Amino acid sequence: MPRILSHVGLRPLLFVLLLLAALAVHGTSHATDAAPKEGILLVAFGTSVPEAQPAFKAVDAEFKKAFPGSPVVWAYTSQIIRKKLAEQGHPVGGISDGMAQLAKDGVKVVRVQSLHVLAGEEFTALERAVLLDVSKNPGRFEAVFMGRPLLESKPDAQELLAAILADTKGQRGKDTALVLMGHGQSHGRADLGFEGVRAVFTAADKNIHMATVEGARSFEDLLKELKAAKVKHVVIAPLMLVAGDHARNDLAGDEDDSWATQLKKAGIKVDTHIKGLGETPGTAAILVRHAKESTDDLTKEPKKP
Repeated sequence: MPRILSHVGLRPLLFVLLLLAALAVHGTSHATDAAPKEGILLVAFGTSVPEAQPAFKAVDAEFKKAFPGSPVVWAYTSQIIRKKLAEQGHPVGGISDGMAQLAKDGVKVVRVQSLHVLAGEEFTALERAVLLDVSKNPGRFEAVFMGRPLLESKPDAQELLAAILADTKGQRGKDTALVLMGHGQSHGRADLGFEGVRAVFTAADKNIHMATVEGARSFEDLLKELKAAKVKHVVIAPLMLVAGDHARNDLAGDEDDSWATQLKKAGIKVDTHIKGLGETPGTAAILVRHAKESTDDLTKEPKKP
């Protein structure tokens, strides 16, 4: 018959097992402490156009894939759009609401990612709002990193252009030009950034033409350029994250002052590609890269060399 261990013989074995269990718990706790919980705050101007939502959904999916296990919270900077959505039963909070939600979720490191195309007035307002929230709630987060807008560098523009060209390839013949509508700002805040993007795009494809709704490069400039190049056929598309009101009305609408109507009056054949950049495969990857690469911690003084 097998020998039965005595109580005395069991004590060393129990001690070893308890010691191993304690070490395992301590190791797990230490690993958790070493990796503070991270969360994402995606900030856009916002849209109340239902047809524009697929762009935001595509960006949301890309971030959730890139940051598995991290909460992804949205914030709209436009008070008018937030109010309209709330009245429709689809509320989206502002920046302070998003930061509060991440704190409630137990997040210690926040990555705020701008969904603006260029660093214009809207991006400046976003930075101010985040800094104000951080100053009002000191110590709430260990770090708050600010991700830059979609287009900040020549590689960003080249990467986005490759995505746009691939997405519009099926609509463009040999002599079909691509017309892109940017937003721009009436006071010129984003004019030079837009011209830089235009220079990168046209250097790669001479049959790309660009203008803005509110910026210095106007539709009149665009039309002169198209006539000088003797363009007879164009595909028009928004250079905006979502295909919202500007894309559907100012660009492709039936009104007399829309770009599509005016181009047709000028004898140019017009095809439309009403799709936000967020829906274009490859665009969200640029935003994810900016979020991951950011070292601009708004809870600390800027590092100087």
